[in-house]
Amino acid sequence: MRLKDLLKEIFYTCEGSADVEIKNITCDSRKVTNGSLFVCLCGSNVDSHAFAGQAAGAGAAAIVAQKPVEHGGASLVMVQDTREALALIACAWFDHPARRMTMIGITGTKGKTTTSYMVRSILEAGGVKTGVIGTIGAVVGDKVYRTDNTTPDSYDVQKFLRRMADEGCKAAVLEASSIGLRDHRLDGISFDYGVFTNFSPDHIGGKEHKSVEEYMACKSLLFRRCKTGIFNLDDPNWRGVAAGHTCDVETYGFRPEAQLRATGEKLITRPGYLGVHFDLSGRASYGVDVRIPGRFSVYNALAAIAVSLHLPVGEDAVRRGLDAVKVKGRVEPVNVPGNYTLLIDYAHNALSMENILSTLREYRPHRLVCMFGAGGNRDRARRFEMGEASGRLADLSVITADNSRYEDVMDIIADILVGIKKTSGKYVVIPDRKQAIKYCMENAEDGDIVVLAGKGHEDYQEIRGVKHHLDEREVVADVLAGKI
Repeated sequence: MRLKDLLKEIFYTCEGSADVEIKNITCDSRKVTNGSLFVCLCGSNVDSHAFAGQAAGAGAAAIVAQKPVEHGGASLVMVQDTREALALIACAWFDHPARRMTMIGITGTKGKTTTSYMVRSILEAGGVKTGVIGTIGAVVGDKVYRTDNTTPDSYDVQKFLRRMADEGCKAAVLEASSIGLRDHRLDGISFDYGVFTNFSPDHIGGKEHKSVEEYMACKSLLFRRCKTGIFNLDDPNWRGVAAGHTCDVETYGFRPEAQLRATGEKLITRPGYLGVHFDLSGRASYGVDVRIPGRFSVYNALAAIAVSLHLPVGEDAVRRGLDAVKVKGRVEPVNVPGNYTLLIDYAHNALSMENILSTLREYRPHRLVCMFGAGGNRDRARRFEMGEASGRLADLSVITADNSRYEDVMDIIADILVGIKKTSGKYVVIPDRKQAIKYCMENAEDGDIVVLAGKGHEDYQEIRGVKHHLDEREVVADVLAGKI
């Protein structure tokens, strides 16, 4: 592809020819080969402008930069912001796959992943093949491709969108993180629908956001690049996130002024199934069952339904999609024999544990059993807090290993015990995570809810710098098969 064709939607100046042939695109000077386009990025740790000369020497046909660099015989393209330029270049390189699909972006502090999977479940129940890019990875058909971030780098976003379009997807759902929006990873995509779930202070400090105000401003960027914005009216910050919007506005929530409303909420419980029922009013009028527990599931489901009302799927698809939805590692039920419920959840800090355990408490289990550990080489205070949260809210805590990294797992467990001993909660210590899962299953009683907390969608356990394969679904299957 010619360089000039990649730059059609970018304001730039060029020293050298813009008619050179580009064979591949990279931001890593170590991956440059003859004919590469090397894009210099200013990272939080490394500024790759320093490696432009090295890239030219390795055969780069052209270099994109936002400040003067050595470029040897390579063409030098100067732009105002190389991250923005990379996103637009990637769109062109992959022939604008987003233009072939209905594009749905979801932003918010919590609920992005669950809402995206609800949208996909509804659309696919209605015959609309749908891909997802987010925290759990890029989902195309039956395949899940690992991603490094909730919103991957712009080149990877376009690569996955191209794959979706080529495999017949008619819609794509993207988790639009604040950092992804800030860093131009979604530039060049015109979203048909943007969804706001909720807002609370998070990702503040360090290499993330300087302030809550900046965090909110980054969230709001989605609503300047979508045609219809769908907002949670019950969240008091929705107007702040909507500030400066250029889209049509729709709302959902429990409040009577919301355009799509939920009423008649009630819990559903039976072995292996925890969910919630509610009735719709406003833009739709029927009842739905959601196979994910808690009031927050109602909000996520409302957001997904609000999107689906714009697409060629009907009430039956909404009902079937929400009744069958399963999100890997997010209050995920695992089928087991016996009259108890086993769940896998990503809760890995005190706040998330408090949320999930409080939600599960509402289902009045015979016992609430929580198995968890804590990450090594992280803030020790988190361990005390997690221990205290589980001790208060669970009937039995099973304390085990998580990603111990370079710490001794028994030192981590000792810190967890400091917190749990502040409560009257019962606990057992089983350092081996597989054996802890086996203990939970073999000692489960009728009516129990057992939650395996901390790993969620992850399929590894990091010990002494090595990631060992560990998928809790496989461990459960091995316990049932008598292999553990």
